[in-house]
Amino acid sequence: MTDVRLTLWRDDATLAHPIEAASERHALRPRLYLEVEHDEQRGYGEVAAQPSALNGDPSVGEVVETLSTRLLPLVAEVTHREGAPPDWARIARWRGAHTSSRFAVALIEMAVLDFGLRSQSRSLAEEWPANFATPALATVSVLDGAAWTVRSAAARLRVKTRPGALTDDALSRLAELNKPVLLDFNASARMAEEVLEQVKRVSAVTQVVAVEQPFDVGNVLDHAALAARMSVPVSLDEGVRTRSDLDHIARHLTGAMVCVKPARVGGLAMSLAMIARANELGLAVYLGGFFESDFARAVHRRLAQHAVSEPSDIAPVPRGDLTEPEAIETSFGLGVTPSQAVLDHARRVVTL
Repeated sequence: MTDVRLTLWRDDATLAHPIEAASERHALRPRLYLEVEHDEQRGYGEVAAQPSALNGDPSVGEVVETLSTRLLPLVAEVTHREGAPPDWARIARWRGAHTSSRFAVALIEMAVLDFGLRSQSRSLAEEWPANFATPALATVSVLDGAAWTVRSAAARLRVKTRPGALTDDALSRLAELNKPVLLDFNASARMAEEVLEQVKRVSAVTQVVAVEQPFDVGNVLDHAALAARMSVPVSLDEGVRTRSDLDHIARHLTGAMVCVKPARVGGLAMSLAMIARANELGLAVYLGGFFESDFARAVHRRLAQHAVSEPSDIAPVPRGDLTEPEAIETSFGLGVTPSQAVLDHARRVVTL
């Protein structure tokens, strides 16, 4: 029996369709891949992170630091002591107070889940049968004049915006698509009036389903005051990290929506727990993402179809710097694995 071999890659993927947000232009997305190898069996995980820390989310460098100095050595230590990589259900308890640990734990958890399922010749589809035909949402921006690429199957639009007047062209394009929208302010608003004005303008051309994270993370009271003045719900995204956040939101925001992002909350097990808690509290919940590759998106799609009925961020994200497939289907494990083309494009940053 040999000890575990851990390899961490970083792939800076150029998105085929950059998205302008209130505080950042999503053009390049760092993705971290982890390979867990033990006794000739392998498992893979992935998280996408912000290039720089933003709105409470860590930078990719912070996530790499947490992995390399604390959590990957812990995986190696546990494997050496117990003779096998830790079970995936244990990993969520390893997260620490810093937000980078949640991303790091999510990466390790996915990799050891894949490893464990493959070792047992089982698949994630067996573990998480589909309970919903979860629709996809698409993301567009009204902050620049870039062309929008929206699949006809998308049931909802997340519309990146910020306070200020919308152009007639942006409103015309929203009207032409005629899909329900989430107005996503990414914590850029300061006054309720500027949000209400946009809701009014957009509601004149298409259905507004909710206003996503208009104010700063943790500012539930201003969100509640805004919700009392709108006919559409407030949705919290950056402000959703723990089950305590959900309890706080439900206490102050009746009928709110919440976006659960697996990397942000600490992985797949924590996502399932938070989705269940949101349902108990009467919060509409949808799954979000950080522009992951087709590999992690496929895993998140399986999670959404198992647990979430609301349109979720599970559609593929095309990249502009790689023409080969990013993921390959497998019989066991997560049902997909990163392609060799992706790993060849990435660079190794840690090997233990």
